[in-house]
Amino acid sequence: MTDKTPVQSLTDSPVSSHQFGNYHFFLKRDDLLHPDFSGNKARKFMALLTGSFSHINKLIGHGSPQANSLYSLAALTYMKGWQLDYYVDHVPDFIRQYPTGNYKAALALGARIISTNNAEYDFISPEDYIRDKLEPEHDCLIVPEGGRSELAKEGVTALANELLQWIAENQIVSPVIALPSGTGTTALYLHQVMENHHIPVVTCACVGGSDYLLQQFQSLKAQSYPKILELPKKHHFGKLYKENYQIWLQLYRQTGIEFDLLYDPLMWRCLLQETAAYSTMNLIYIHQGGIRGNESMLPRYQRKYPGV
Repeated sequence: MTDKTPVQSLTDSPVSSHQFGNYHFFLKRDDLLHPDFSGNKARKFMALLTGSFSHINKLIGHGSPQANSLYSLAALTYMKGWQLDYYVDHVPDFIRQYPTGNYKAALALGARIISTNNAEYDFISPEDYIRDKLEPEHDCLIVPEGGRSELAKEGVTALANELLQWIAENQIVSPVIALPSGTGTTALYLHQVMENHHIPVVTCACVGGSDYLLQQFQSLKAQSYPKILELPKKHHFGKLYKENYQIWLQLYRQTGIEFDLLYDPLMWRCLLQETAAYSTMNLIYIHQGGIRGNESMLPRYQRKYPGV
């Protein structure tokens, strides 16, 4: 069960120094913010944790049953004493029978995970159900999938300010900040702060292609964007790529740090093909957290690529 670490301690994650390939890089350890509320989602949902929401007793969200956001919202609502209703399309029978990863951890924290792809909910998608059918009470707050909203700006701006302070204190020359993107919310809000200091932010589109990511940026009314790196071939979200597994293992062996299996390998593949552009700069990589999700994804990789 999660502990209720004081809110004020969920800032100022440490920065460590590492070597990977031709990169000497600095790692912003947002995975160490809190045992249960950490990484990318903690930054995006931080305003909910620190803000005054005295009228709220329940959060409503939606996504995948193994989403990092499910676990992060479950930890958040546990710490706040709220209820989480999290809508999913369906939960595979195997996961129901043998819970693991984010799904198992969220249930342990009291989350209600509700499937809508059934007769009771007219086989409607979670997003459509919440938008068109759900009639939330006054004490409920609906959180967009993955935290894609202006609500995320406060926590991401705090992250940006921590980075700026660290860069100044350590007299870092030519910094560049890198992180992968789902909805791109964190990368965009980091960019909006960093561009005023002439510090580039680079990202990659993990969930869809670059066009999808640009649409997400535009939905937040952005006027300028982080630089989006791409692989030569289309990358399908959630597909088990041998190259992703190999680079994840190499990162662990060379740094001793576990990264997220879903997002971080793609970002590092993009960075390695851009070595000429960024290896001469001071790369600051933002750890995305999401390690709990590896509990379900790593066995899949091990089964598919047993010789790696």
